[in-house]
Amino acid sequence: MASAKELKDRIKAVQETKKITGAMYLISSTKLRRAKVDLAQTRPYFDSLRSEIGRILRVDGSYRSRYFFDADGALPKDGVCGILVITADKGLAGAYNLNVIRAAETLYQEKPDAEIFVVGEVGRRYFQAHKYPTTFFPGANSPSMETARAITTTLLDRYDNCELDELMVIYTDMKNSIASSALTHRLLPLERRHFDVEHRTDEPTLEFIPSVDAVVQGVMRSYLSGFLYSALLDSFCSEQNARVTAMDAANTNAQELLGDLSLQLNRTRQTAITQEITEISAGAQAQRNKKK
Repeated sequence: MASAKELKDRIKAVQETKKITGAMYLISSTKLRRAKVDLAQTRPYFDSLRSEIGRILRVDGSYRSRYFFDADGALPKDGVCGILVITADKGLAGAYNLNVIRAAETLYQEKPDAEIFVVGEVGRRYFQAHKYPTTFFPGANSPSMETARAITTTLLDRYDNCELDELMVIYTDMKNSIASSALTHRLLPLERRHFDVEHRTDEPTLEFIPSVDAVVQGVMRSYLSGFLYSALLDSFCSEQNARVTAMDAANTNAQELLGDLSLQLNRTRQTAITQEITEISAGAQAQRNKKK
């Protein structure tokens, strides 16, 4: 049985750990609330861009671009695929990072010539340690439109230069406060039917200056930036939600452990007191026997 001093030291260590997990719980809860507000504000912008792209495709139904493929078209099989993986800058968030990394490794096995672009220190350390071809983007802990634009510029420039033939993104979607899942989404090329390309007779005539390609390229850059910003925020919300859940479970376990350690400490104290009383009684009895 552990001594009273050892039990006191363990209780003190658990209490210090509980303070840390409690603070992380409060911080993650605050970040989660703010990120949810930011995520809700991105939806109208993203939906508007999606509608504008659909409008362009409806006006010019014959328009063809490397950014789109028809429903019956063939996707590139032998080309180089760029895989953007969004992870966190730190752990203590349950299986949040592990689920995304596993999804990325599964996709990489299907596309062994792929190149990985990673957001988040956890993903960077993992993929570099396992010798994956990796390009790192900072900003997982503070999602911003500037970060999304920087990522879009790098990926889209390489796609336009035919260095990449396909772009995929793997991020975590928070369905609700309980469930979240790692999603694999295609960035480029996009399927035309997702933008409602059906021709409408009452569609107003549009004039594209300087050309439809230039307009589409500008809109696509904004569209991808908006989508990536939404993915970064969604992943950040999922990370904070996972950390809130993990820290809440850690606090509960710490409280239970403190209860068990306190009980053991009380039993150890009671044993020591009982032993002292027994020794005193035995000494007193010995003195009485000596006098007799």
